[in-house]
Amino acid sequence: MKEKKSAKANLESKRGLFIEIGLIVVLALVYVAFELKSYERITVGDYVRTDVIVEEEMVEITQHEKIELPPPPPQETIQLNAVEDDEEVEDIIIDAEATVTTVIEIKEPVKVVEEEIFEEEIFVIVESPPDYPGGDEARLNFLRNNIKYPQMAREAGIQGTVYVNFTVEKDGSITQVKITRGIGGGCDEEAMRVTRMMPKWKAGKQRGKEVRVSFNMPIKFTLQD
Repeated sequence: MKEKKSAKANLESKRGLFIEIGLIVVLALVYVAFELKSYERITVGDYVRTDVIVEEEMVEITQHEKIELPPPPPQETIQLNAVEDDEEVEDIIIDAEATVTTVIEIKEPVKVVEEEIFEEEIFVIVESPPDYPGGDEARLNFLRNNIKYPQMAREAGIQGTVYVNFTVEKDGSITQVKITRGIGGGCDEEAMRVTRMMPKWKAGKQRGKEVRVSFNMPIKFTLQD
């Protein structure tokens, strides 16, 4: 048997309308759910407020009495006396723990008498000049036998006269040897070396007494072919 439905009773044509109404209702419920706020309940106890009164401590103002201090002790002055440069003065020891009642012992400086040393005069011209033992010929032989021509001067072809000055002491010894005019190449040093090697001379005399005499001695260096 075939069922017959009327067009008004057919709900299939209104399906879309029902869906739209359902969506609207769901959206409305979601919106209401978001708009509602839940608050946490906080229980607040009863507190009694009490005011604390702090009493200010009254400080009594007292008048300070002026204390008079005793006068300071008079300052001692130390007088410094200038002394000569050659006068020896003892070291002054300063006691850091000294007080006004400390006794300081002051010693008198000891004067030291220095002996003056006078250097005897060196004569240039005397009545009796100093002399080499054996005479000038012996002196020249001594120089020829002991002088060695420096290799440096030989290779450089250096030759000439070296002037040596020295002092003949009162005992005839030779001191204060120096070169007054040299030629270099090692000749000056060789001339001084041999001069210091000379034996004691016969001392020069002035008014019958031995004196110190300055003596100039030329030494000639010559190359042979």
